[in-house]
Amino acid sequence: MTTDSNPGLEDMYREVVMDHYRQPRGRTAIPSPDVTNVGFNPLCGDEIHIALKFTDGKVSAVQTSSHGCSISIASGSIMAEILKGKTREEAAKLIEAVRAVMRGEPGPAGVDMGDLEALRGVRKYPVRVKCALLPWMTLKDALEGGGEKPVTTEDEGPRGRLD
Repeated sequence: MTTDSNPGLEDMYREVVMDHYRQPRGRTAIPSPDVTNVGFNPLCGDEIHIALKFTDGKVSAVQTSSHGCSISIASGSIMAEILKGKTREEAAKLIEAVRAVMRGEPGPAGVDMGDLEALRGVRKYPVRVKCALLPWMTLKDALEGGGEKPVTTEDEGPRGRLD
């Protein structure tokens, strides 16, 4: 069901996003993280720092520290909440699901979107899509071994591009 045909659903999604913005998850510092990365959107100033800890091949802790708009902060908060207990492969599927949603495509089969469903309405505002994708592309880069330079929404090439 799309939010276009259901204003009540759109209001509910807006509340989910605002809850994640007002009370972002994943703010607890992780001592000795296994993976870290930084993402930056120079167009609007959004910035995110992520850190992950793995135990037995699964994400056991996620830290996100964000500065920027409500969409970017909420997306990072949702990411912090949904990643716990996921393997690297499951995290990669979530990243692809978010990218598909932002392109207006169905996500991969068998992926529980959880609060990510609330971000569907963002695709109606193309300038805000980069805000929603920034945490996820920063995560993607981190999981692929990046991290030597910040991910940016304006980079060319396979690293950093959000589309």
